[in-house]
Amino acid sequence: MYKKGQFVVCGVNGICQVEDITTLNLDGIDRTRKYYLLKPVFSNGSTVYKPTDMEDKSLRLALNKKQAEELISEIPSIDTIAIADEKTLEKTYKDLIHSCDPKALVSLIKTIHLRKEKRLLKGFKVTALDSRYFKQAEDFLYGELSVALNIPKNEVRDFISSKCE
Repeated sequence: MYKKGQFVVCGVNGICQVEDITTLNLDGIDRTRKYYLLKPVFSNGSTVYKPTDMEDKSLRLALNKKQAEELISEIPSIDTIAIADEKTLEKTYKDLIHSCDPKALVSLIKTIHLRKEKRLLKGFKVTALDSRYFKQAEDFLYGELSVALNIPKNEVRDFISSKCE
């Protein structure tokens, strides 16, 4: 069970802080069931409620500083994704985003970056699908690393680049 004040990664909501553990006083909902009240760090005004009793891979404890530094040191050795065909590309991207796995996000970012470079070299534009999932993967990964490393989110990319050179 997570505790108040801890940072967690919550599916497509990204990095959140556990603000409270509470019950919901709503009609039709079990009033004894406990929920995490989560506040997304980079989305002001939003609140997420997650049941405390559900085993869910879309909620995990956020990386700490040591784990974040280890992840960054592993980036050069993290493989890209093998893409079987373009028809299943969006499902593959979506599955990786929803996995809440920081290594999967790194793999996705590296894969899309290489796809972008290849397309641009051939004189093609970057696809909207690649752009959308690249931004989403960066937002989630950089948000978590920003909190873990205590640096502004907009400085994470440069921080990673300086460590991976």
